[in-house]
Amino acid sequence: MRKSLSLSLLAVAATATIGLTAAFRTATPHATQFMQFTTIESIVPGGLGRSRLIITKPDGTQTLEEMENFYSITGINFGNIQKNEAQILTKIAALEAEGWQIDRVTTGVQSPTEKQTGGIYMTRYLLKK
Repeated sequence: MRKSLSLSLLAVAATATIGLTAAFRTATPHATQFMQFTTIESIVPGGLGRSRLIITKPDGTQTLEEMENFYSITGINFGNIQKNEAQILTKIAALEAEGWQIDRVTTGVQSPTEKQTGGIYMTRYLLKK
């Protein structure tokens, strides 16, 4: 009788240990994915610049979308700037709908020297999920 009681207590203890172990086990972490999109907006008078939005997906493939240049023949074009802002916001909203979150944003400017008239604004958006 004592032997069966000891076995019963051992079985209860083992079951409790297994249950507690399972309850405190953390989920296996999934690998974080990263994606980047870069906007390059040209500051070249006369509308001669080339502005682009480049998306680099987690698998390394890239897509390229055209954007408007900051300048047209008549000078700075605020309509083009507004179109670019709308395009960037639309892209961010679409990526967030796919589960991506902006991790960080890095900006850079290459401005013209005294004798040159061109330049670019570049913004990189690092996303993760």
